[in-house]
Amino acid sequence: MCCLSKEKTMRVTIDADALRSDIRDKSVKVLDIRKEEDYKQGHIPGAINFPLSNLLADDSPDKVVQYAQSFGIDDETPVVVYDDTFGALASRVAWTLQYIGHEDISLLDITFGTWKKLGLETSVEPPSLGKKTHSLKLQPEILATAEYLMPAKEKGAVLVDNRERLNFLEHHIPGAINIPYRMLASNQNVLRPKEELKRLIQNRNISPGSEVITYCGSVGTLSGLGYYALKSIGMENVKLYVRSFKEWNSLEKPIEKQNDANYWDLSAE
Repeated sequence: MCCLSKEKTMRVTIDADALRSDIRDKSVKVLDIRKEEDYKQGHIPGAINFPLSNLLADDSPDKVVQYAQSFGIDDETPVVVYDDTFGALASRVAWTLQYIGHEDISLLDITFGTWKKLGLETSVEPPSLGKKTHSLKLQPEILATAEYLMPAKEKGAVLVDNRERLNFLEHHIPGAINIPYRMLASNQNVLRPKEELKRLIQNRNISPGSEVITYCGSVGTLSGLGYYALKSIGMENVKLYVRSFKEWNSLEKPIEKQNDANYWDLSAE
């Protein structure tokens, strides 16, 4: 029961004011997921550069633990992740840290571009880092594999494809529902308000108690955002098929296609 209550109180996003306060208190580690050259031109003060390409080069749990330790992150360290790509890259990193067992991790609710537009402080100085120890406590309940998908679907799990509508219509995993990633954000924030997201999910006939598996095109970025959108509205049984449609297709698993799509098919609504 204790784990369930922690899940319910999970802070999916954090706003800029709260993050600035945490930075002043030196009570948080901030990860900047942008490319190194962009980071060097300016970043949130104290942020550590962790380009997504570094993670994707080796996202094995042991390697991720090594990264966390080198950043000075232990099991209890609050972590906030941001990018300049509508939160998708940050979501992939946040999910990976959650998978190795890190509990206190949040997405900044705005992009770095919005942070700058708001006139908030930036820095070009990299932080000094001290190494800490982080344990490895895998969370298999948030990961879906290719072998898991169809048996889970037969038991009632909902598959959500977070790719663009045209990519979904071209081919997708059989029975998947399309919720394009662009529908998850607002003009200002990486995720829409909770009530709007709840209505979006209700309109797809997804019940709050459903098991939901999100996937996208290849590396689990767009679907990482989908994962956190569902978590933000309190859905507990959510998994990410992190290798996504690229792996599914390469394994020559069954796919569905929409031939002769019409105007209404092209609309995600």
